[in-house]
Amino acid sequence: MAEELIPANLAMLAEIAEPVTIDKVRSDPEVIAFVRQSNESLRALGYTEHGQRHAGLVGHIAENILGRLGYDERFCQLAHIAGYIHDIGNLIHREHHAQSGALMAWPILARLGMPYSEIALVMNAIGNHEEERGTATNPIAAAVIIADKADVHRSRVQNPDKSQFDIHDRVNYAATRSFVRVQAEDKVIALELEIDTNFAQVIEYFEIFLSRMTMVRQAVGFLECEFRLIINEVRFS
Repeated sequence: MAEELIPANLAMLAEIAEPVTIDKVRSDPEVIAFVRQSNESLRALGYTEHGQRHAGLVGHIAENILGRLGYDERFCQLAHIAGYIHDIGNLIHREHHAQSGALMAWPILARLGMPYSEIALVMNAIGNHEEERGTATNPIAAAVIIADKADVHRSRVQNPDKSQFDIHDRVNYAATRSFVRVQAEDKVIALELEIDTNFAQVIEYFEIFLSRMTMVRQAVGFLECEFRLIINEVRFS
């Protein structure tokens, strides 16, 4: 009788041990609903896009950063997952959304079968991505911070009326290209931007994003790299 149970038990253990993937997270109904509602809440407040596009891009960039720096594959996968769900706390409130999002991620990831040691890393990354109070304390958090703050682009603007653009709309609309370049051999991570000065001046980027760049510099430093900011082919740091 015991022998008959062994294959089933082994299969169950194998299923439990299977890593939680980004595809599993992205297709989860709870995650889908939370990402969608987070963006709708911010759209109503006049914010730029924080939905599936932003979530997917941040996840991909975070994974790519760690991958190019030679981190363990699972660390890279966890960075993608953390990046994808980093903004779900916005459905509750914009203020302290990093902390609420981290707490919301805990039961979701546990239900999906993620080990607590991995959940802890993802929670830390989500909880520290907000520039007002976040600090990179592990590689996953560092990658998510860099990826999140790098997403400045025209496609994020949700206000259809250009005459009603505020400075955030104008700067994002002016950004026609945003790219995170990882030069692993030189230990350099560069944010390359192209800004159309017909819509916003470069100085306006610094007016609203200086605290973000300070945060990115700390995150890049945590990864033992040098940060470079290049706007319209001019290096600023």
